[in-house]
Amino acid sequence: MTEGLATPGAGWRRADGPPAQAREKKRRKGGRRGGGRDGDPTVDEAEFTSYYGRPIIKPPVWKTPDVPLYLFLGGAAGSSAVLGAIADVTGRPALTRAAHYTAGGGALASVVWLIHDLGRPARFLHMLRVIKPTSPLSVGSYILAPFSALTAATAGIQLLEAFPGLQKFGLRRIAGWFPALRKVVGSTSAVFGGPMTTYTAVLLANTAVPSWHEPYKELPFVFAGSGMAAGGGICMAFTPVDEAGPARKMAVAGAAVELAAMHKVEHDHGIVGEPYQLGKAGTMMKAAKACTASGAGLTVVAGRTRVGAAVSGALLAAGSLLTRFGVFEAGMASARDPKYTVVPQRARMAAREEQARQDEARSVTR
Repeated sequence: MTEGLATPGAGWRRADGPPAQAREKKRRKGGRRGGGRDGDPTVDEAEFTSYYGRPIIKPPVWKTPDVPLYLFLGGAAGSSAVLGAIADVTGRPALTRAAHYTAGGGALASVVWLIHDLGRPARFLHMLRVIKPTSPLSVGSYILAPFSALTAATAGIQLLEAFPGLQKFGLRRIAGWFPALRKVVGSTSAVFGGPMTTYTAVLLANTAVPSWHEPYKELPFVFAGSGMAAGGGICMAFTPVDEAGPARKMAVAGAAVELAAMHKVEHDHGIVGEPYQLGKAGTMMKAAKACTASGAGLTVVAGRTRVGAAVSGALLAAGSLLTRFGVFEAGMASARDPKYTVVPQRARMAAREEQARQDEARSVTR
């Protein structure tokens, strides 16, 4: 992991510009201003800035809404694939259909948004030429590609079963194999469902962006919970209530995990948690928490009714979508502001120096 390093001159500076400019302003005004206690001179308050206000690390070139939508759709698809396999094994045909359609549609849509961000399809294919186990992007490509193919195939088989009129070109002859084939392909896609839900969090945390890198332990739990809430909520909304029990449980559990992990991200990492609470990202995260908490509560109270299931499912999906946008915006904001890079960096340096002093003191006493 390569950390963003401070550029020359980064640090605490006068609010009125670089030192030379500040001195020139005071010279023209006749020196330092008075007004302090006993006539002591006073100075302007200091603020943190980098050399001429330039960013210390280069912000990612990822675009919005392409990448946040890719994150959201991939998470919902991954959890839906797992839910579809569970429903198929436990004999819930309506939930199986809803989960497989959600997984297949979400996976294909996520690939579309990813390719749109990349600019042209060939760039996605280039990512599959080499597999590098130490690169989350490379490993993620080999999660996304088979997952999308398997979930699309499962959804296609489900469609052929539900609409026999689509069985053309000899497909009627093998229609009897469809249930077994669907279970095999659907179960295989579910194996990739968990990694599909969380690998994007590892990808973000592997960058030098402070508000993504620092909470590298919590961010996968945020994405896992968010994906479970979205997948469970969407499937619950499109499934009869007597079969939607696993979807309700997944949605409520995911919402609880997401809210708990997000609280730790915001409050357990010092200054780098600020972007999640300020500005555009802060507004999105507040709305996300409100949607997720209210959706989970409504699921518990009224999830066994059709109206309650539909409304709570929509709230959970909206909360998950807003969480992905909020995390994305918070990271971009932390990359643009130098203090989120330098302040934690200096704290780590001070901690290492203090640890070295303590180790040296212990070695002397021995």
